[in-house]
Amino acid sequence: MKVSMEASRYEKGSMRDYVHDTLKKNIMELKLEPGRFISEKEVVEALQVSRTPVREAFVKLSQEELIETIPQKGSFISLIDMKQVEESRFIREKLEMAIVRQACEILSAEQLLSLQNLVGLQKLCASENNYERLFELDEEFHKLIIIGCGKTRTWTLLQQLNTHYNRIRLLRLAVNYDWANIIVQHEEIIEAIRGNNPDLAEQTMLLHLSQVNFEKEELKEKYPSYFK
Repeated sequence: MKVSMEASRYEKGSMRDYVHDTLKKNIMELKLEPGRFISEKEVVEALQVSRTPVREAFVKLSQEELIETIPQKGSFISLIDMKQVEESRFIREKLEMAIVRQACEILSAEQLLSLQNLVGLQKLCASENNYERLFELDEEFHKLIIIGCGKTRTWTLLQQLNTHYNRIRLLRLAVNYDWANIIVQHEEIIEAIRGNNPDLAEQTMLLHLSQVNFEKEELKEKYPSYFK
């Protein structure tokens, strides 16, 4: 197993967080693919840590539904659950459609410039085929809008709900589905907010967030072993 993350940024006593965050990052980025067997022993050896923080990290990842333990068989990276994907997409869609309407009145010129700068970085990532960084910048784009409208707890809630949804989003980016289209939609959202056009902003956000729904069957056909 090849997993890595800089351990030096974790304070003494937070080894469990280091193990958890490292495994979660690799699960979310599909480097630890859905359905794969994973043992405490191999994580101990890969990360050069003791068994206790690994066991604690496994418990937390199980609570987050990213690891599933089957009696007499062991632990496995959870398969992507399309029911959870759809529920998360539905919740995110409804919340962000409402929030982007507020953004037309609330976001400042400086915040709009920050959004535009994120789009510029997204274009650079697309040109370099860096889908992992593109995903991070996509998250930053939506986070800026949501938190910019004073909805910090809403963003935290979405992060808790989106583990299965985000894995399929990363899978979608990895197989290079319409990167340019995603970026164009971000630009259209910015322009709708800048033009104080809540109806257009809501419509564009709906189209943007519904893309995963259109492509999920193709992804299931291409990677059948990844899905529940």
